[in-house]
Amino acid sequence: MFADRVLSGMRPTGRMHIGHYHGALKNWVRLQEEYECLYFAADWHALTTHYETPENIAAMTWEMMVDWLAAGLDPTRSTLFIQSQVMEHAELTLLLGMMTPVGWLERVPTFKDQQQKLADRDLSTWGFLGYPVMQGADILIYRANMVPVGEDQVSHVELVREMARRFNNIYGREPGFEDKAKAAMKKLGAKKARRYGELRAAFQEKGDEAALTAARDLLSDTQSLALGDRERLFGYLEGSRRMILPEPEALLTENPKVPGLDGQKMSKSYGNAILMREDPAEVAKKIRTMQTDPARVRRSDPGNPEKCPVWPLHKIYSDEATRKWVWEGCTTAGIGCLECKQPVIDAIVREQAPIIERAQKYVDDPTLVRNIVADGCERARKLAEETMRDVRAAMGLSYD
Repeated sequence: MFADRVLSGMRPTGRMHIGHYHGALKNWVRLQEEYECLYFAADWHALTTHYETPENIAAMTWEMMVDWLAAGLDPTRSTLFIQSQVMEHAELTLLLGMMTPVGWLERVPTFKDQQQKLADRDLSTWGFLGYPVMQGADILIYRANMVPVGEDQVSHVELVREMARRFNNIYGREPGFEDKAKAAMKKLGAKKARRYGELRAAFQEKGDEAALTAARDLLSDTQSLALGDRERLFGYLEGSRRMILPEPEALLTENPKVPGLDGQKMSKSYGNAILMREDPAEVAKKIRTMQTDPARVRRSDPGNPEKCPVWPLHKIYSDEATRKWVWEGCTTAGIGCLECKQPVIDAIVREQAPIIERAQKYVDDPTLVRNIVADGCERARKLAEETMRDVRAAMGLSYD
């Protein structure tokens, strides 16, 4: 609402694999060309499920950051930072927790799912139950209006929207709000003020969503407005509350499912991953030993690509002509499995060459990564401090 700002993050797991690259990082690199982007290592989130083994978090964070930079994230275009180094995340998590109903948290789709999948861990903690509140704080602290997610994560963003809406409804009350909003309208200038009034009326009287969007764009394009006036005018569009925390939108993105070497979801913990910066000989070895269609016992047996874990990799890495060649060759036993795998090997090695090259300077001089992240933490902190000043004031916690 206040700016076209994208926010996303990952738990630190060390070296990234090609599932991370195709599932998120390639899209992050693209988004930084269009928007202001903030990407963070969610180290506090890692503690919600692994609080008893914190000793590797820092090392894994630095390894992950090297891969982010190697993937093409540009620190002059994106802000890269570590969650725990911006203390305002914790403060907003605490304050949002004061007004977030427990029932909302218990209904989060991944709550029971994770409890079942991680049955070997103690997840009966406030941190695990409350992680969606921290997730909401991560987004709202930067007033990010776009969060890149796959379809399975849209419900998480919707919960954050509910938190923002509830916060604004409770704490956006302001004595003389309407008079202050009308005074802020005059600061738009006569022409823009008239247009804003027309669009507001069209939305409130007729439910015209296009008018609402146009009014928001008008406010976003008016750079001369003070932040308080901007908040009031955003809130005045829809009701009688200041919009202190804008509601983020889910930015639906393509999220290719990259299978592991055994056909399951790719994960280092499963031992089925190809790292983003894998030695070419190791790439070849891993792909050549991948399982294939069990029906192809002998070279002369025809197979079904849909039953082979290698086929999804062709969908990601091979062009249409190669996929056609693979399909026909497999189903007629015209090619063997090793022949089928070679184009995937070549494509992965070719893709990784520039990634490995970009990473080398950070591997040779780790202080480069630390300096980039330190600068990113400072930029993130300034944005977070601005939000928290407004949040504290709205909640009666400003003692100036």
